[in-house]
Amino acid sequence: MALTCGEETNEAFNGASWLANNRPDLVSADFGLNEGGGGRLTPDGQRDTLSVQVGEKASQNFELEVTNPGGHSSRPQPDNAIYNLANALMKIQAYTFPVKLTDTTRAVFALRAERGDAAGAALKQLLVNPADTQAARTAATDINVNSILHTNCVATRLDAGHASNALPQRARAIVNCRIFPGETWQQTRDTLVRVMADPKVSITALNPEKPVASPPPLDPKVIDPMKAMAARHFPGVPLLPSMSSGATDALYFGPVKLPIYGVPGIFGDPDGNGVHGLNERTRAKSLYEGRDYLFDLVKAYVGVK
Repeated sequence: MALTCGEETNEAFNGASWLANNRPDLVSADFGLNEGGGGRLTPDGQRDTLSVQVGEKASQNFELEVTNPGGHSSRPQPDNAIYNLANALMKIQAYTFPVKLTDTTRAVFALRAERGDAAGAALKQLLVNPADTQAARTAATDINVNSILHTNCVATRLDAGHASNALPQRARAIVNCRIFPGETWQQTRDTLVRVMADPKVSITALNPEKPVASPPPLDPKVIDPMKAMAARHFPGVPLLPSMSSGATDALYFGPVKLPIYGVPGIFGDPDGNGVHGLNERTRAKSLYEGRDYLFDLVKAYVGVK
């Protein structure tokens, strides 16, 4: 068992990265279990679905910046750092990255496509032709589908100007990208540069030195015991593979050939349980159920009755 720190420090320090780079011998194994899997409850608290995380996106922050000589606000000029930055951000908002699929997302979308709604019908078309842009737009109306359909980039922070009566000399924004497995941050940056099409806007990758995301295989020796334990602990609840739209420390173990799976067992609410918010929470019942599931799962892997 490896206990590491630093996942939320935006790469200022990351213990998982340090282990993989400096002491891979300490974590050498056929596979590893990590956070990332789980289950979803219905609004009334009933178990709906259970998932094992098989792959994830890579998270990368980009800083956009525009500088300007500035001046007094009583003498406005056509060239304004805030407007330049805002126009660039609006272009990013309007752009949709192309659809990409993995074996895991194909399996997830095939199940989602069975629902008799517009997004489900669109997914059936996309699975046949991923280049169908109209089907992609319709499928993306389901935010859970949109989150793993392709790379996504979204503005998360803004900072501009220095006085209320002065023209801005600097405007900055942070754009957070969740990059599809197999795509590099350099490729994503190149796309943003092309979309913004404004040399006045600089774009810098913040702490970019991380591996390219790559999904682990759907290995029966890993997945089958999870299914068996799920049938025992949560009868009638299907166990599905999933690709996380977020990111975990599993990313860092790809270069040392250690496949990581997000273990199922803890069920969350439909609203996401306020993840990363000031009201982040987990139901006590879900926590204890997940503990028991994980305990029995590890025993199954090591052959203990």
